Amino acid sequence: MVSITKAVVWFNEVGRDDLGTVGGKGANLGELTRAGIPVPPGFIVTADSYYLFIQQSGLEPLIRKDLFGLDVQDSRLLNERAASIRQRIMDAPMPPDIARQIREAYRELGEGPVAVRSSATAEDLPEASFAGQQSTYLNVVGEDNVVRAVQACWASLFEARAMFYREEAGYDHVKVGLAVPVQRMVQSEKSGVMFTVEPVSSDPGKITIEAVYGLGEAIVSGEVSPDLYIVDKESLRVVSSSVAPQDRMIVRSEGSDGAHESANAWVPVPEPLREQAKLDEADIRELARIGRNVEDHYGSHQDIEWAYEHGSFYLTQSRPVTTMREMAPQETEEEEELAPVLLSGQPASPGVGFGVVRVVQSPSEIDIVKKGDVLVAEMTTPDFVPAMKRASAIITERGGRTCHAAIVSRELGIPCVVGAANATTALPVDSAVTVDGQKGNVYEGKAEKRLAWAERERKRWEQAAAIATTTKLFVNLAEPELAEHVAKRRVDGVGLLRAEFIVAQIGVHPRTFIEEGHPEEYTRQLAAGIREFCRAFAPRPVVYRLTDFKTNEYANLRGGDKYEPHEENPMIGFRGASRYIHEPEVFKLEIDAIKQVRSEFTNLYVMVPFVRSPDELRGVKKLLAEHGLVRSDDFKLWMMVEVPSNVIALDAFIDIGIDGISIGSNDLTQLVLGIDRDSEQLAESFDERNEAVMTAIQTAVTGARRRGLTVSICGQAPSVYPEVTERLVEWGATSVSVSPDMIDQTREIIAQAERKLGRAPRS
Repeated sequence: MVSITKAVVWFNEVGRDDLGTVGGKGANLGELTRAGIPVPPGFIVTADSYYLFIQQSGLEPLIRKDLFGLDVQDSRLLNERAASIRQRIMDAPMPPDIARQIREAYRELGEGPVAVRSSATAEDLPEASFAGQQSTYLNVVGEDNVVRAVQACWASLFEARAMFYREEAGYDHVKVGLAVPVQRMVQSEKSGVMFTVEPVSSDPGKITIEAVYGLGEAIVSGEVSPDLYIVDKESLRVVSSSVAPQDRMIVRSEGSDGAHESANAWVPVPEPLREQAKLDEADIRELARIGRNVEDHYGSHQDIEWAYEHGSFYLTQSRPVTTMREMAPQETEEEEELAPVLLSGQPASPGVGFGVVRVVQSPSEIDIVKKGDVLVAEMTTPDFVPAMKRASAIITERGGRTCHAAIVSRELGIPCVVGAANATTALPVDSAVTVDGQKGNVYEGKAEKRLAWAERERKRWEQAAAIATTTKLFVNLAEPELAEHVAKRRVDGVGLLRAEFIVAQIGVHPRTFIEEGHPEEYTRQLAAGIREFCRAFAPRPVVYRLTDFKTNEYANLRGGDKYEPHEENPMIGFRGASRYIHEPEVFKLEIDAIKQVRSEFTNLYVMVPFVRSPDELRGVKKLLAEHGLVRSDDFKLWMMVEVPSNVIALDAFIDIGIDGISIGSNDLTQLVLGIDRDSEQLAESFDERNEAVMTAIQTAVTGARRRGLTVSICGQAPSVYPEVTERLVEWGATSVSVSPDMIDQTREIIAQAERKLGRAPRS
């Protein structure tokens, strides 16, 4: 019988690179703990434990049988199959070794109430918001109840809403794993959600904080309309404050053991507090400061859940913001809208939509919403998502800018107004309304002026996207399910296709496939992920960066700890080109995947990362050639410039024979300045704009252009610092590759820089 040596890991043992083992939520909790951010302590039951449970229980063939022929659009059939799978999981015995380790960890944590949360390996990933699809159990007390709650979280992987979401996103239901963080329960006096970017306008200079009394489930679910505080990110000045009266809150039930739904209860808010602001100015500034530190640590905008207990703030989750859009334009003065305002609420997702009112009282009624209707509900849950996708706009009676309805609406690009009191009764069913997600108004009938304004803005963004430039604009991508969506944008191709997300989804070390006699399965799965990008972007080029996992990241894949050495500093250890040369049998699996895709799509190019010496580049080229991948008119070979030796001896690398370089500004900065890019203490000193780093970049750009190579940059710098993009254009870079949310802004920056230099745009 297969056994597992470590079913449980502690928060301080994992970080952002451990998605395959502990899922998005677990990885972020570990990362925050390591960074010194205030996080309640806890441990994580790994995804490997879940896979072992499924294997030992013989559940996989039974689950696949229930999944066979399933149409997730058939709500009745979906719910039946989902219930069947969940029951199978709950009825199966928990492996004794896993149960023992969970009990031991719970005792070491100090026992008492804990939160048992789901952390799917496809959840809380950049550009893929799967939050809320699985279950959370709060205030669980006792060893047996914790073990049972873990199993219930595993079962919740097959909630109907989760299965629908995965099917729509293209995930294999059986291959998605589930880790389970178990965390000391904070009995929140106040709690809420914080965005380190204004989520409606996408203003990066603002921090948005929402707050309620009691546990945070009231705000996330939309049951309670929260206070809203807007903070200037740089000065931490409170820009605006909106207080929402609150007469009830969620707290732990007295005497609850967390084993039943009654673990938490609604209670009245004390009368003197009901009309008061939840946070004073000092608290708001302190919380915003913590949020800013988290954003600085991750290097990206964050969606944070927080709690306040006994005078201290704690973060219970942080994930990347997945709904960044172009910053909403400032409105010009115009004539007053003549259509009457029926009701108002908080603007939650920009845009203006028109349609017929459909009031949905429960998820069982979502089929009444047809394409183009306006969905009106007291609040939404993940079960509403199929109807939300069909709606032209969404209105909810409760909730704030960070409730489920708001987040999903922004993700779908649908106008949304939340906190519109009495919407389900005030808006007549079958009546026509216009929903203004920019202003927060709902107008009677067709509000012609607002709809015309929205159409003008849509065309304005289309025109901005159509700006012609000589310098090409590429995009950095990692998730296959985003390929088709981003490919519709006006970009010249993929400048950096990261393999690591695809490999993390596979979840198994490539040597494990070899040892178990199925190496072709690893190749097949890797090729399937790469193929999605090439199909979506064809004939535009897709530059695939060869796998650049570090040893600690490989070790987190199933079977990885058997093959990977322990390194004190994996960032400068066994990675990149040296790994391919030392492990040609593993590298062959990746080469075979590339060849499979190129047999269908010749727009796939290859980029070699972390090349320390010309000899390493020569060795990688030799391995590629042995398997038939040789530079030609339709196969380009690029090299990442991220090690100082690449800059100092650039001509020697070029002499080996490459078509282009792409500057990895993150690694280059850390190695030029001698700063660990993950160091919290040195975060303020880590800056790509440092004179030494910019000199290195300039040397690489001008040197490669002198030799006739194409030159790009795919690190974080151009997505964060517009001035870096301007300098790259000035020095002669042939392309810039940025994150999807920066496409239009970067194109404008490039166009302005080219105009200054007098360059003619491409037709």
